[in-house]
Amino acid sequence: MDERAKTRVTLPRENPTPSYWQDPPDDIADQRTTKDLPSHVDIIIIGSGITGAAIAWNLLKDVRPGEKGSRNIVMLEARQACSGATGRNGGHTKAASYRSFLEHASLLGTPAAVQIARLEYDNIQAIHAFAKEHNIPCDSNPCHTIDIIYDQAQWTAAHEAVAAMKVAFPEGDPVAEYTFHSPAEVQSKFHCALDAGTIAGEPQTLYGGVSYPAGSISSYAFTTGLLKLCLSRGLNLQTNTPATSLMKNRDERTWTVRTPRGNIWTKDIILATNGYTAAIAPTFQGVIVPLRGQVTAQRPGSNLSEKGCLPTTYSFIYDKGYEYMIPRPKGSRNEGDLVIGGGLVRAKEEGLGEYGTTDDTTVNEEISTYLKNTLTRYFGGGGGGGGDRNGNWGDDHPDGRIKKEWTGIMGYSPDGFPMVGAVPGENGFWMSCSFQGHGMVLCWMCATALVEMMEGRDNEELRGWFPEAFRVGFERMRKRFQGRLHTSVAVPPGPAVGGGSG
Repeated sequence: MDERAKTRVTLPRENPTPSYWQDPPDDIADQRTTKDLPSHVDIIIIGSGITGAAIAWNLLKDVRPGEKGSRNIVMLEARQACSGATGRNGGHTKAASYRSFLEHASLLGTPAAVQIARLEYDNIQAIHAFAKEHNIPCDSNPCHTIDIIYDQAQWTAAHEAVAAMKVAFPEGDPVAEYTFHSPAEVQSKFHCALDAGTIAGEPQTLYGGVSYPAGSISSYAFTTGLLKLCLSRGLNLQTNTPATSLMKNRDERTWTVRTPRGNIWTKDIILATNGYTAAIAPTFQGVIVPLRGQVTAQRPGSNLSEKGCLPTTYSFIYDKGYEYMIPRPKGSRNEGDLVIGGGLVRAKEEGLGEYGTTDDTTVNEEISTYLKNTLTRYFGGGGGGGGDRNGNWGDDHPDGRIKKEWTGIMGYSPDGFPMVGAVPGENGFWMSCSFQGHGMVLCWMCATALVEMMEGRDNEELRGWFPEAFRVGFERMRKRFQGRLHTSVAVPPGPAVGGGSG
């Protein structure tokens, strides 16, 4: 892992794998608000995914549409708008806070674990509420999710974690709302097979399921919609304009950002660059490490299609790994499609080669083969999948199982937490990055917190809801990266582009 963490991080590659969500691209995909770059601005945001867009919104939300605020804000994007992890994820808004709660309580204390779980829940609620309030056409779908568990240790840990959360949160608090389901109920209600076959010599026996509030959304449509709100309030978006380097000016308080189209002087720089951060801020080489995730969009089998759109999202959890699946909801574009990603540990050396790379122009063929055959195992029936053949899948669609396949780049930190705040030792240099494939349940609230810090409101109110563990600092930057994708029993619900929960 040390060698993978040392792999030089590059800027986003040209010609990435076409994402399901970006077909076709939004009409602001190649937006350049002004023909030429301005020479001087107040703030430069680097990155146009959900983090960059949410930061811009928090800076501009008090400006009336059609007017221009007092600050000149430029957003630089290396490729098309929202073409990174946000535009390449699985479409999940799912926290699965119970799966990290005990570890957070052990490391940070129960109050901090409670604070993190509440932030994740609030983040999900805020995104769906914002989409509704502003009429953003993004297939926002608050719903329940089900974790299907195929490992005894994971099943035992789930019960222990939920019990601990019930004690830590007030009675009836939705953050701690979890329901356990027996194997028979999982089979009858969620259409899953009791036996998902054998993988790598290990039988995949169903132990049960855990359901709780979550949601699905087109993160790409949500974020491009959010960017349009910002553009109407004076944001200057410059796509296909990578920031290639950052230079501190002689006054030690301002910066020059270099791009292939010219340089821009600014008072403040904000990095919303996630897995690409070290490409322009080398201090973060080995601190924020890229991880390539892989996602497919699949056509449901004939029997599953007859059941209609599945009402919940899914994660399939086993020893050391997981997949996640988001059915496209009723009334949405591509209604009924199944977006499934994960499978990292099924690649060579449990996916070690996916760390450190920023190459989203290709896919990992081992993961491709595995994901192609995953759903017939989990639902039963169909060719090429194994399992107990209870027939829930049926025959493949006449046009084939795989509709689209793509990859995207996430960002991971040594301790498994985002890095938010002022870059240590610098003036006017800010960041909100490293979301561990969990961006759709972290980015919105982290962006809100960052702007509070920037505008001088880093007070007790902020500390009351924003975790101290998320703040960037020298001590965190000195930690050694070991690949914290999961612990022995606590596994995130799925990378944002490989997935995110996200």
